[in-house]
Amino acid sequence: MKNLLTDIAGVRVGHAEDAQLASGVTAVIFDQPAVAAIDVRGGGPGTRDCALLDPVNTVERIDALTLSGGSVFGLEAGGGVQAWLAEQGRGLAVGGARVPIVPGAVVFDLVNGGDKKWGRFAPYRELGYAAVAAASGDFALGSAGAGFGATTANFKGGLGSASAATAGGVRVAALAVVNAVGTATVGDGPWFWAAPFETDGEFGGRGLPPSFTPAMLVMRLKGGAAATAAENTTLAVVVTDAVLTKPQARRLAMIAQTGFARAIHPVHAPLDGDVVFAAATGEKPIDPLVGLTELGMVAANTVARAIARGVYEATALPFPGALPAWKDRFGG
Repeated sequence: MKNLLTDIAGVRVGHAEDAQLASGVTAVIFDQPAVAAIDVRGGGPGTRDCALLDPVNTVERIDALTLSGGSVFGLEAGGGVQAWLAEQGRGLAVGGARVPIVPGAVVFDLVNGGDKKWGRFAPYRELGYAAVAAASGDFALGSAGAGFGATTANFKGGLGSASAATAGGVRVAALAVVNAVGTATVGDGPWFWAAPFETDGEFGGRGLPPSFTPAMLVMRLKGGAAATAAENTTLAVVVTDAVLTKPQARRLAMIAQTGFARAIHPVHAPLDGDVVFAAATGEKPIDPLVGLTELGMVAANTVARAIARGVYEATALPFPGALPAWKDRFGG
């Protein structure tokens, strides 16, 4: 296992970025349509075609997911991913037509120093097309794709990923775009909130501080009093090779949201647009009660690890006043 979302067979990930724009897009594509659901906990989400993921609605499976910077402008990235899928003949059969099913979500990175004066039309549709066209089994972490322009309250944000398996060998993996209003670290120190779940030093191996002081626990928000609901979001995609129904996928997404609380302080605030997508490729049957509970437990830990890796692997944006990267201050 490569400790990536693509440790789930039949899943590929691609990025496209624009350095001048300081933003980008990440596409997650499934070689075969996957059962999927969504759980939204933040107070300011930005999503596309996500109503269909409700368990009461008809469509069961999706072809891809799109994560993007650009706030509402970035929702157009899904159109680029759809265009590529349509060229491949992918999509839900409706009469004689094929309709690619591509839900998505966005983060706000419009005030990170990049040039957002793009003219009449935003570039995200083309970035979405480029991202899915580049999808493969390996992909960059940190300041890449939808995490290119992401920030947190104290350090550069980014895109992270992690994977794990249950005791019975069912795999689960996560990808996170960390643009949180809060912090992924304990205060301004080198310790990640997700440290208890770290595997093999994947985000520096610093553990937790020897003791906690009140100053470490003070709430810090990106943008301070000027922060708004649209400006901050963490997005996660959780994929498993288990056989799940759509309601079970929804439950997996709900349990996996616990990983946000283990990795970000504070989280699920009115200032966040936190979203978890959950998808299942349907290879390994599991017990619908105990098995799903165990899978959710492992998924939550994996989400926490992916969030920490996104900040750990990030590099600072090259603009005056840009936030430092974690590695700028604490090394590798």
